[in-house]
Amino acid sequence: MLLFRWAITLLLLMAAVSFLFYVGTGQVRYRRFGLVIVKWTVIAALFFFAVLFIQRIL
Repeated sequence: MLLFRWAITLLLLMAAVSFLFYVGTGQVRYRRFGLVIVKWTVIAALFFFAVLFIQRIL
């Protein structure tokens, strides 16, 4: 569980840095990269909560 928490935290930090680079440089590739990171962060969070839900059932 700790691994998932760290992964989600690091992904959100990377997305924030990417969006800051986009604001600073105006290059669209940083925004796209940030959006991809946010998408995978949401997927990782859903997986984390699915594991918690399955553990609660079992």
